[in-house]
Amino acid sequence: MQVFTQFLDGKNALVVGGTSGIGAAIGRALAQAGARVTVTGATEAGVRGARQSVDFGTEIALQLDVTDAAAVKALIGGFSSLQVLINCAGTIRRGGVEHDPEIFDQILDINLSGTMRVCSAARPMLAASSGCIVNTASMLSFFGAPLVPAYSASKGGVAQLTKSLAIAYAADNIRVNAIAPGWIQTPLTRPLYTDDARSRAILERTPMNRWGQPEDIAGAVVFLCSPAARFLTGVILPVDGGYLIT
Repeated sequence: MQVFTQFLDGKNALVVGGTSGIGAAIGRALAQAGARVTVTGATEAGVRGARQSVDFGTEIALQLDVTDAAAVKALIGGFSSLQVLINCAGTIRRGGVEHDPEIFDQILDINLSGTMRVCSAARPMLAASSGCIVNTASMLSFFGAPLVPAYSASKGGVAQLTKSLAIAYAADNIRVNAIAPGWIQTPLTRPLYTDDARSRAILERTPMNRWGQPEDIAGAVVFLCSPAARFLTGVILPVDGGYLIT
């Protein structure tokens, strides 16, 4: 069901990490708002899968490795104009392996440095259009997680990067905000929500007593990109059903 007005008619939006899960839902919602949406995925296989999906609701899907600065600049340079940038590319390694310094560096290179590469490359175009950026933080921007220190550190970094860029880019009339998703049902969280005991523990702490859906995050992102949020910048917006307040 289309629920967003066409406030992005004729505008270009880029969703980095938008071929599945939360990113894909954001891409569809921005398209409903009227944008010409390009989504990227880390692998060609992921991009092909997105294009073939019955839920594919955007115009273009491309492969992008956010650790490759030249590739990032080339992709951004392919736009004639850009009004909306969503940074959703990210990765996590479970089972405690993020304590390995090499893996730790790899996670930060994608989740944090990758976000900065894209923001920096897109800044001139967004300045020309008085555009906006929405980054993807996390609940773990606010508290630690013993088995995923790199993911936690990277998402804490994304929150602080968002605040810093909001100040730095304000002179260009670019708004920079972030969403901080809670427990959302995606392929990444399937091992948790299909485990009755672990899912029950999550729901018991969540006041709204349900798992979030990718569309819940997409709605918040559309708001942050909309004229209704024109005086918001540097905000880290939790979308978590109240998990952080308990």
